Amino acid sequence: MPSKKVQFINKNGYTLSARLEFPLTSKPEAFAVFAHVFTGSKSLSATRHISRALTLNGIAVLRFDFTGLGESEGDFSDTNFTSNVEDLLAACRFLRDNYEPPSIMIGHSLGGAASVFAASKVDTIKAVATIGAPSEPEHVTHLLTGKLEDIEKTGMAEVNIGGQVFTIKKHFLDDLRSKNMYNIVRNLNKAILVLHSPQDRVVEIENAAKIYHAAMHPKSFVTLNDADHMLTNKNDAFYVGNVVATWAKRYVDLPMVKNKLSTHKDVVARLGSSGYTTDIMAGKHGMIADESEDLGGADFGPSPYEMLNAALGACTAMTLQMYARRKKWDLSSVEVHLSFTRSYKEDCEHCDIKDRRLEVFDREISIKGDLDVEQINRLLEIANRCPVHRTLEASAEVRTRLLHS
Repeated sequence: MPSKKVQFINKNGYTLSARLEFPLTSKPEAFAVFAHVFTGSKSLSATRHISRALTLNGIAVLRFDFTGLGESEGDFSDTNFTSNVEDLLAACRFLRDNYEPPSIMIGHSLGGAASVFAASKVDTIKAVATIGAPSEPEHVTHLLTGKLEDIEKTGMAEVNIGGQVFTIKKHFLDDLRSKNMYNIVRNLNKAILVLHSPQDRVVEIENAAKIYHAAMHPKSFVTLNDADHMLTNKNDAFYVGNVVATWAKRYVDLPMVKNKLSTHKDVVARLGSSGYTTDIMAGKHGMIADESEDLGGADFGPSPYEMLNAALGACTAMTLQMYARRKKWDLSSVEVHLSFTRSYKEDCEHCDIKDRRLEVFDREISIKGDLDVEQINRLLEIANRCPVHRTLEASAEVRTRLLHS
């Protein structure tokens, strides 16, 4: 089931823009709601990478724009922390009414604080994860330095946040100051995961300690060493998504959902309209392919040629071990090194030319164990008989047809 753009109505009647992302090949094991950073949007890089990691782990993710931000209706200047919480509750109702109730809530920065407040009001939420979240919503006022006095005196002021100008009204400050996150966290009665970077210069690490100490068990803390507040490094964001998914499965009652694809035979690859980062489900295993940055990709995973070489390397190693074990030979380890000089992207751009493809695989094999020369030579012969090797040599036919949804 593909990623899809959806909308839902919040408490004040505004239409909020959202994207609901599904696992590639199976019914979702759980649904999660994601809350973005203060003045951010559902399309931020970190949000997208975290969502990708979750979907590769079988979890569907609803990420949306808060009122007045991104593609959502409404005036941001009329919103506050309470309205953010109400937007999260509206997101939960949308999933409940159209799919199934969410069991996981994730929030980044102020969205993390809002997630804690919203989760306390939703019985179906079993696990809450905060990323770089403040221990009190009022912490966000540090972004308004130099404008606080103007807001107090005149009732509003224009503030530059991340290169964008936003109008902040006094009711926003009053609402933040009225929230006591300590009491909410202490009485949450849900599993909570606190993720934070010691190098976070926007929301200091002390905030994570306060949230963690206020929470009752089960609670967990994961340090995001060397990460910045916005998780601008894609690897940090993808790591967060994988950690959250693995952690949540311990606390969310996930049914044993049989994959629509067979475990061993089928592979699905999906690529959107931008970049080359491709989500892959191989049976029940999620992975990513990409192109290097100098070829226009994000270098988020191996290229197709690298994956092809990896398949040959893995098949070679497995075949040699299977043969040695059957012969009861002492083969302690096999390493297969493969290299190539061709660019998949460049070959793809010349796909109308028949011979533009990788034709030579340079393979070096390291064999360790108590083996004589005759046994080693025999293993090298067997390497040439591994199934992937024979498939590549045979120039296998690929049958293609259009799949109608």
